[in-house]
Amino acid sequence: MIRIAILGAGRIGRIHATNAAANPRCRLVTVVDSVAAAAEGLARALGCEAATDPRAVIARGDVDAVVIGTPTDTHVDLLLEAARAGKGVLCEKPLDLDIRKVDAAIAETDRLGARTMIAFNRRFDPSAAALRRAIDRGEIGEVRQVVITSRDPEPPPPAYIASSGGIFRDMTIHDFDMARWLLGEEPRQVFAAAATLVDPKIGAAGDFDTVMIVLQTESGRQCHINNCRQAAYGYDQRLEVFGAGGMLLNDNLRPSTLRHYDASKTEVREPLLNFFLERYAEAYRFELDAFLAALERGLPMPLTLEDGRRALRLADAALESAASGRVVAV
Repeated sequence: MIRIAILGAGRIGRIHATNAAANPRCRLVTVVDSVAAAAEGLARALGCEAATDPRAVIARGDVDAVVIGTPTDTHVDLLLEAARAGKGVLCEKPLDLDIRKVDAAIAETDRLGARTMIAFNRRFDPSAAALRRAIDRGEIGEVRQVVITSRDPEPPPPAYIASSGGIFRDMTIHDFDMARWLLGEEPRQVFAAAATLVDPKIGAAGDFDTVMIVLQTESGRQCHINNCRQAAYGYDQRLEVFGAGGMLLNDNLRPSTLRHYDASKTEVREPLLNFFLERYAEAYRFELDAFLAALERGLPMPLTLEDGRRALRLADAALESAASGRVVAV
């Protein structure tokens, strides 16, 4: 059984810790957070130890692997420390906001032969995985276009915006990874349009809240991504893949399939699932299980740090395009 530590007891850390505590492949040893009360509260709830020093936990002999869910600016240092200690690492995205630091980290982990995985949980969503399998089976022929819609129910606070790296690196980075995965080819051109239409404080923080991006591969396959930090009707997550022989749609999820009809209305349904914690709950569980299975069986990691690097490179290109108004080559 793999002995695991969760670094970070915030929102993402709580997800990973809860899933680790319930996964039969591993034993949750400890949760770590610089805020002692956060670590202790989560540890009490899950029946494990609490700690405040991630480096001391990484050095422990009874920890085989770590999940890094700490602030982005700590990811590279903690990942490299764990890799040098021979631990398996699942690291939340992005690995860093600076592509040069990411390049250096990948070079070092490659040199060490480290067992590392970047956390793009949406690839493990059952609906998205079924869509990818249908593409692989040739059910719609050769892929021509992908359309990705991702809109949040409410914008994050301005304090979060200031440290997030911006919408392209924080929010759209998931969609860049999905675009690469679904297109089956690497995007070579990026064009992005960006605006601040939701909250002027987001613009004052130097970011955007409403964006559209067009990606194109060398062969001409295209992907359109649209993001907004606020959707009045809830968390909007849709995928469309159009091919030579048909189309696949991955629609929003709701608490139930119930529809209400009466004299004044038809097709009334429950609201969309509230946010990513609910919409991607299964995806987070399957992501952790895939990481543990790769460690347990000595299999290749299902997602590598290079996948994280390529998504970050697309995010950087989109930011450059939005600022310049030009198509940017990748």
